[in-house]
Amino acid sequence: MEGRYPLNMAEDNSTDLTDFEAGLLDWLVENNFHVEPWSTQKAAKQFYVEEEAIYEAVAALTRKVPQRIQVFYKNGALHIAAD
Repeated sequence: MEGRYPLNMAEDNSTDLTDFEAGLLDWLVENNFHVEPWSTQKAAKQFYVEEEAIYEAVAALTRKVPQRIQVFYKNGALHIAAD
């Protein structure tokens, strides 16, 4: 299967990250959103952007670096784990 990858070998497109996406990923790694619930509102305040920009950046991270980010639902709240 030349040119095709199994799902568990997703490409790392971290070089395609915008500065904002890279900064958000770094911030996600440094914080405990895998333990404490995620807040898009708090993230937007942290980066001085609208919530829509946060949603778009998180979505982009799940496409560009899926092996470095996991978004999941636990105990009635959204959580994000990143490394």
